[in-house]
Amino acid sequence: MIPIAIYPGTFDPITLGHVDLIGRAAKIVDRLIIAIGVNTRKAPLFDIHERIRLVEETVQDFKNVEVDSFDGLLVEYARRKQVGVLIRGVRAFSDFEFEFQMALTNRKMASEIETIFLMPNESYSYLSSSTVREIVEMGGHIDDFVPEPVLRALKERLSRP
Repeated sequence: MIPIAIYPGTFDPITLGHVDLIGRAAKIVDRLIIAIGVNTRKAPLFDIHERIRLVEETVQDFKNVEVDSFDGLLVEYARRKQVGVLIRGVRAFSDFEFEFQMALTNRKMASEIETIFLMPNESYSYLSSSTVREIVEMGGHIDDFVPEPVLRALKERLSRP
């Protein structure tokens, strides 16, 4: 068993694909930190406080999972938390190319930190937060793509004048 790992991302919003990976990771680590990145270069659908709340509601049944946020370099956050393992999801070869590059960059900056790649269930291999945001913007239904807390938050947001 791995004592502790970080699963980082923007989770804007958290999807069922993310939840699938969280479940997979939670089985192989004693403690999993979902680290929600504050990315000032992106215009998020949900602010950081909303994303934290939505992820916490979504993962509340996982007893070894906690939610946190970070700003800046992931490797610096991992060092502050004294965590030596990062979990990354890979849906397709295009993901692998980007994630491989990031893992090697992180290794160059912090050789003590390892990256483990996990694949989601194939039924989520096409799913991304970007896709969900685009469907929402076009007025489509996302019931099969996101957990209940996200559905409720989006319905509330879209019903406001």
